[in-house]
Amino acid sequence: MTPIPRAALLLGLAGLLPFGWNLGTLLSPALAQTALDWLGPRFVGPYVGLAYGTVILSFMAGVLWGFAVRGRSWVYYALSVTPALWAFFFVGGGPEQATLWLISGFAGLLALDWVFWQAGLAPAWWMRLRLILSAVVLASLALALYA
Repeated sequence: MTPIPRAALLLGLAGLLPFGWNLGTLLSPALAQTALDWLGPRFVGPYVGLAYGTVILSFMAGVLWGFAVRGRSWVYYALSVTPALWAFFFVGGGPEQATLWLISGFAGLLALDWVFWQAGLAPAWWMRLRLILSAVVLASLALALYA
């Protein structure tokens, strides 16, 4: 079994921090107020989670595009842009609805990760990393939805 490269794992885990921050500012009024005072409303509560989640879905479309290049099929190219289009067309309509759309988008992204991995276009370790990261993202978004 090929290990997850250390840089990919550490950077992937670091990329989870804004999702945790989102949840933290929703659960802790003191943290939310401090963040509001020091960073502004963009970095408090659902706003940080929704903005960052939208960015990450779009970023992951770019990652999948890189895999699609290896597959040289219009199907893989079309699948690769789906997360960005999902974020563009569906993430909106207020914090609760947008969070539900993000949860759906990240679940769909995990399915696309599997398709690219199964086709041999992603590295052997890809699904192990994506399962870890997706589990944390989905859990934090779900908890934020009900916080």
